[in-house]
Amino acid sequence: MNSAEQILDNIFTVMERLYDEMRLNRDGRNNHLRVFEIFAELGRTLAGADRASFWRWDRHNHKLLTTAATDSEQIVIDEKSGLVGRAISENRTLVTNDPYNHPDFNAAVDKMTGYVTKSVLVMPVANCRGEIIGAFQVINKLDSETGFDEISDVKRLSIAAFICGMALESDIFFADSQHDKLTGLKNRFGLNDDFSTRYEKLLREGTPLAMIMCDIDFFKRVNDTFGHNAGDAILKHVAKILRDSIDKLDDAYRWGGEQRDVASNLDNRSAFPSRESSSDAYRWGGEEFILILANATIDDAKIVAERIRSTVMNSVCNFDGDALKITMSFGCSEISAALSIEDNVKIADERLYRAKQTGRNKVVADPL
Repeated sequence: MNSAEQILDNIFTVMERLYDEMRLNRDGRNNHLRVFEIFAELGRTLAGADRASFWRWDRHNHKLLTTAATDSEQIVIDEKSGLVGRAISENRTLVTNDPYNHPDFNAAVDKMTGYVTKSVLVMPVANCRGEIIGAFQVINKLDSETGFDEISDVKRLSIAAFICGMALESDIFFADSQHDKLTGLKNRFGLNDDFSTRYEKLLREGTPLAMIMCDIDFFKRVNDTFGHNAGDAILKHVAKILRDSIDKLDDAYRWGGEQRDVASNLDNRSAFPSRESSSDAYRWGGEEFILILANATIDDAKIVAERIRSTVMNSVCNFDGDALKITMSFGCSEISAALSIEDNVKIADERLYRAKQTGRNKVVADPL
C-alpha cells in the first residue's frame, strides 16, 4: 500500500471510531470530550504528526484550554500566551520548524516532561459566522526532516479543523447556556451539570469538596436607592471578586505537582500552566452565589469565605459617580456524596440564613 492509500485508510479507521462513539454512546451521556479526542487523532493522522491538540477559547475566563491532547491531561493557559494564543489573536496559521527560537513558544512544559518539540503547526478554528473559537495544533512532523510544510500540511489539516469547528460551535452553545450573561459566572444549570459530572466523580474518588453560599446584604436597598443598573454593577463587582478568589485557589497548585493544602497556599503563584480548575463559582439566583472548592475541608471553606467577606467589605464599586460599598453573608458546609445537590445546597443555605439573622457580614460554618 502506498503512502496516499495508507493515509486514506487511516482516515477511514478514525472516522469509523468517531461514528461508533457517537452512535453507541456507551456511558449513557454525550461524551463530547471523547469525540474531540478522536478529532485530534484525525488531525494527527492527516498531518502525519506525532502529537495533536484541539483548543477551545474560553472567552468567559480569558483562557485557552485543550478539549483533547495527545498523551496529556487537559491544559489551561492564558488566552494571549503561546503559539496557540498568537494564532487565535491574529487569526492566522502559524508554522515554525524551529520552535525553541520562536518568541511565542513556551518551553516550560518540555523542560518539565523531557519532550522535545521540533516543529509546530497551529490553525485557528472559526464558527459559521467567521468568529474565531479555538485552534488545532499538531507537533513534530514524522515523515519529514524539515518539518511542516505551509502549503500541503495546512491543506490536509484544514479538513480536521473544519470538522472540529462545527463540533466546537455546538459545544460552545451548550457552555453559553450554562453561564449567567450579566456576571459571566456559571448559572444554576451549570452547577447542576457540574455536580452530576465533575463533582460526583471527585466525591467517588474520595476528594473532599466544600461549598460556600453567599448573599449580598441589603441588596434590595441598593436597587431602591440607586436603581437596578447600580444593582447590576454590584453583581458584576461581586462576581469578579469571587472569580478572582477561584483563580487564586487554582494557583495554589503547581501544574503536575502534588496536591497541597488549600488554605496555606492561597498566595502561592506558579509560572506553569494549570489543569482546568475543579473549583468554581456560580450565580445561584438573584444576589445569591455559590462556590464549590475542591480538595477543601470545612476549615478551608471558612478561611476562603472570611477572605472574600473582608475583600468585599473593604472594596468600592464605582457607579455613575457614586462609590457603592456593600457587605456579604456566608454559609459554609462540606459536600456529602450521600446527598443530592439540592440537599447539599440546603445545608449551606441554612447556615447562610443564620449568618443573616445574627447580624450579617459574617461567616457561619457550624451546624445547629
